[in-house]
Amino acid sequence: MPELPEVEVVRRGLQHWVSGRTIADVQVLHPRAVRRHLAGAEDFRARLRGHSVGIARRRGKYLWLPLADTGSSVLGHLGMSGQLLVQPEDAEDEKHLRIRLRFDDSIGTELRFVDQRTFGGLSVHDNTPDGLPEVIAHIARDPLDPAFDDDAFHTALRLRRTTVKRALLDQSLISGVGNIYADEALWRARLHYERPTAGLGRPRSVELLGHVRDVMNAALAVGGTSFDSLYVNVNGESGYFDRSLDAYGREDEPCRRCGTLMRRSPWMNRSSYYCPRCQRPSRAARAAS
Repeated sequence: MPELPEVEVVRRGLQHWVSGRTIADVQVLHPRAVRRHLAGAEDFRARLRGHSVGIARRRGKYLWLPLADTGSSVLGHLGMSGQLLVQPEDAEDEKHLRIRLRFDDSIGTELRFVDQRTFGGLSVHDNTPDGLPEVIAHIARDPLDPAFDDDAFHTALRLRRTTVKRALLDQSLISGVGNIYADEALWRARLHYERPTAGLGRPRSVELLGHVRDVMNAALAVGGTSFDSLYVNVNGESGYFDRSLDAYGREDEPCRRCGTLMRRSPWMNRSSYYCPRCQRPSRAARAAS
């Protein structure tokens, strides 16, 4: 699923092409695309028509478009294959087009939500006083947010009885980090994914957080990570960070640091990629295995 860099790339595109425009009409072409809007498709249309789009926002992997003249927002959930595309109004419809937003100006483009696997969708929610859709108010700030509290993060790591990769994927602790970038940051920090957080000293957690930020900024610079045509920006272009991955997906390939063959281990219905030499498990992790 897309992680923070991929979602941020989409947010920037929406900010450029959609923010400030007024929605003239909405077409819902597949009911699953608005299943998270519990009031149904017609209510979804009614809450968007005639309203202008504010500044596109994101927290972690969550993306939303405030409706500038209301106290609500359109929350986008990309799922495994969702795409928000800005297309010419006369462009041929995509095979898996689910929702279309048209605008009341003469620019000649529209916003389309395309989703092959229909796991994603759009929904309208009331905002909290902080401007977040209510349903994601519990999500922590992400590490690229200027207001992210580094001290609180380091303290939480020491207090939680968990392991370091689980902590990185805990969206109530730090948002936006998924399986790919967790593996990349852990490889850079030379930490095994099952390292207990309780024994992680502040210098090591500071280093890890720095690597999380570095890997996400590096991915942002090249448009994110696209393993197939499903992860694209609003213009349909893929990112290229998959060519720079040091850990994820590199099973049986030599570690870029030491040359040892990288390994893959099943982990929480996913996979963890690591170097068995550079990222040796701690004694506590070995005892638990």
